[in-house]
Amino acid sequence: MTTPDRMNKETVRDESRQPENASSLGRPIRLLIVDDEEIMRTFLNEVLRDEGYEIELAASGREAVDLLGAATFDIVLTDIVMPELDGLGVVAAANELPYEVDVIVMTGYASMETAVESMKLGAVDYITKPFNIDQIRIIVANRVKERSLKKQAAEGEFYKELSRRDGLTDLYNHRFLHQLLETEISRAERYNRSVSLLMIDIDNFKRFNDTHGHPVGDKVLKQMGHTLRRVSRKCDYVARYGGEEFAIIVPEVSTGAAARMAERVCAMVDETEFEGEEVMPLGRLTISIGVATFPAHASSKGELIEHADQALYKAKAAGRNQVVVYGAGRVN
Repeated sequence: MTTPDRMNKETVRDESRQPENASSLGRPIRLLIVDDEEIMRTFLNEVLRDEGYEIELAASGREAVDLLGAATFDIVLTDIVMPELDGLGVVAAANELPYEVDVIVMTGYASMETAVESMKLGAVDYITKPFNIDQIRIIVANRVKERSLKKQAAEGEFYKELSRRDGLTDLYNHRFLHQLLETEISRAERYNRSVSLLMIDIDNFKRFNDTHGHPVGDKVLKQMGHTLRRVSRKCDYVARYGGEEFAIIVPEVSTGAAARMAERVCAMVDETEFEGEEVMPLGRLTISIGVATFPAHASSKGELIEHADQALYKAKAAGRNQVVVYGAGRVN
């Protein structure tokens, strides 16, 4: 048995050390120490509690699994060699948890092959016995730092994505639509491809809102967003352009293919049941769509938007509930 007396005496705790690690995730870091030897649990508890961590102790693999299921931990330090359920069993159980936990295994030099096996199963690191106190601190601190960086990256992506979305429909918003369109036009220029834009407007939506009120109107806008996503391809970009107006960027298709897609969109909306649509002139909710394609109808992003919008205006002026391609009139 390895005892604290046999541990590196040159690594005595520095009393001036500040417990900074506990705050790097914005909350105390929760550690679970698993070892069937009480002296080892006590020693690790003393070393790591001084770092500011919240610590739970488990005297067996079975107890560790129960604790992991009952509470949430950030890091688990587990001995490999234990009766009944060993450290590999703890690693396996951690992999099945609904939250992410980092498992560090503790092993003697004679069990290095088992430590390597634990890494294959999902352990993030290992500590060898006899312990070096600084090594323990550093390995745990590195895992905390890694978790903090991953959390920051995930939050950054979340807020980045949130800034791109329309709050009501969860479609891309007006601002990000312009960025996407700029990117797709640049790609089309580079590879001599086409990109089409569908500008979509809900017909007579003011009448709908005046009759039912904006809360019901918002429900319809959300349902419309869902419908447009359902009828679009995975590579298309669906956005709320503003108010009751939507847009779909359709990369790498001809004008004819884009017009046929617009017809499918119109048909899908026509077939979909919307709350309160009976007050509309045709007794159902309909849309009008204008289609324009780069480079056939425009040489820039601004022109493409302008010409798709002009086609939409013609569709509405011609009686609504139809598709018009820029420069070509109504699609039959």
